[in-house]
Amino acid sequence: MSSVESLDDASVVTAVDNRSWYKKNRLAIAPWLFLTPAILFFLVYVILPIFQSIWISFHDWDGLGEATWVGLANYVELLDDDRFYTSLWNNLLWLFLFLLAVPAGLFIALFLNQTVFGMRLYKSLFFFPFVISQVVVGLIFTWFYNPNFGIIAEIWNWFGASPPSILGDERYVTYGIIVAGLWPQIAYCMILYLTGLNNVSPDQVEAGRLDGAKGLKMLWYVILPQLWPATFLAIVVTVIGALRSFDMIAIMTQGGPYGSSNVLSYFMYEQALSEYGFRMGYGSAIAVVLFLIMLVFISYFLWSMYQEEKGGH
Repeated sequence: MSSVESLDDASVVTAVDNRSWYKKNRLAIAPWLFLTPAILFFLVYVILPIFQSIWISFHDWDGLGEATWVGLANYVELLDDDRFYTSLWNNLLWLFLFLLAVPAGLFIALFLNQTVFGMRLYKSLFFFPFVISQVVVGLIFTWFYNPNFGIIAEIWNWFGASPPSILGDERYVTYGIIVAGLWPQIAYCMILYLTGLNNVSPDQVEAGRLDGAKGLKMLWYVILPQLWPATFLAIVVTVIGALRSFDMIAIMTQGGPYGSSNVLSYFMYEQALSEYGFRMGYGSAIAVVLFLIMLVFISYFLWSMYQEEKGGH
């Protein structure tokens, strides 16, 4: 009987110790309790598929039957595929031209950050492209570029010239799609900068004015340093959007004419999921290359931001 009582006493002491430990550490534990579901979802739906894609890229697999190990054969084939280089070049064009959305969004935000009659209406008009679907944007610009009844055709006809077929010409098609993609992306960057401008310190602005800063000097030395978090986010989101551009190509050209407007994400879809062959291994190899390119750019921006934060402290 004494041994049973001693066991009960020990369990009571353990329970009390556990409760006291939880009370002491609950402030540290509480955030993890909220973060755990999100972390699990991130691991299952983001991290795990990345490693699955890498593993599948070493196989020849149609998505249904038995996968056959081929090692680096998919990557070797990729290096000899002209369509891959066309898609990679188009992705680089998307990347560099898409970054124009960042300064364009900044200047529109500076213009809209004024107390002028009707400014809310102007903000709504500039905000509109961000609200509508990418599919709708693609359809609008497809009609816009139509050489028979589009606005471009009407402008050319007004000057007595023959309108170009922008989406049917290998020289212009990628640029035409990028312009369509820039429309909502500029609106997104504008929103980020409008939010950042609301947080600009008026004391620093006033101090800059007292020191004689105005115009471009005020913008460069006082405003832009305070907008760095918004700039960083705008650049990262724009880079990711440029590298994973898919819906515009799918709606406007389906990679045509003759694959000249293909990008890596749509090329991956063609190889892995479309009627071109269900080559999951080859499509995964394309996905891995795209992921590595994206990883390099995002890592560079994160490292740059870390170095600046470290230098600031």
